[in-house]
Amino acid sequence: MIELRDCHKTYIAQNGQAAVLALDGVELTIQSGEFVCLLGPSGCGKTTLLKAIAGLLRLDAGEVRINGQPVTGPGTDRAMVFQDFALLPWANVVANVAFGLELRGVAKEIREQTARELIHAVGLTGFEGHYPRQLSGGMQQRVGLARALAVNPDILLMDEPFGAVDAQTRRLLQEDLLSVLGRTPKTVVFVTHSMEEAVRLGDRVVLMSPRPGRVRDTVTVDLPRPRPSDLERHPRFADLTEYLWQQLKEMQR
Repeated sequence: MIELRDCHKTYIAQNGQAAVLALDGVELTIQSGEFVCLLGPSGCGKTTLLKAIAGLLRLDAGEVRINGQPVTGPGTDRAMVFQDFALLPWANVVANVAFGLELRGVAKEIREQTARELIHAVGLTGFEGHYPRQLSGGMQQRVGLARALAVNPDILLMDEPFGAVDAQTRRLLQEDLLSVLGRTPKTVVFVTHSMEEAVRLGDRVVLMSPRPGRVRDTVTVDLPRPRPSDLERHPRFADLTEYLWQQLKEMQR
């Protein structure tokens, strides 16, 4: 379970610019095994919140707890997937996926076997020896997902991971993610700007206010799992996305 308690974060002014209050008293509880999407306007603190959970950023006040223990830095229970892929350009697909395991001292044979299993799970069989420059954006993001899953984290933190790819690839990546999580459930915190993506993927959508970031609303996505491929035809899908759009539009007027 992830608990965010009265979280505050201000970015200090630089080069004569004003200080930026990014988070202002964020309160949120995420249950183990839950898929929660953070949705809100640009600059509302979604990524800041994700980094605080990852232990990559220190809050000014408040705290993040995981299973009752305060977060003081990165941990083996968490893995993060970034929008910009962050792959090692000099390493092939197997080496990229196995990188986290190598850092943890896992034997080469075991880490490469794990990497190959996950490469197959994300649909990249046959590309094991390819380098990032030889892969499309969608394929690179599959590598990033496999790398995060390779270390078998309890919590998967995803910062707009599909935001840099085209609509068709994005849809395929969403289905790949749901398929992988169906076999190996995780607690997922997923940052997105897309209402449709939030409803398609999440158990709950946490709607954040414009800066400074606060939790404005939490919406339960009462749609079936596993999510059908024609989910958009479900009347409840339309209702939820329209509600989220109206809330976002109202906040930015």
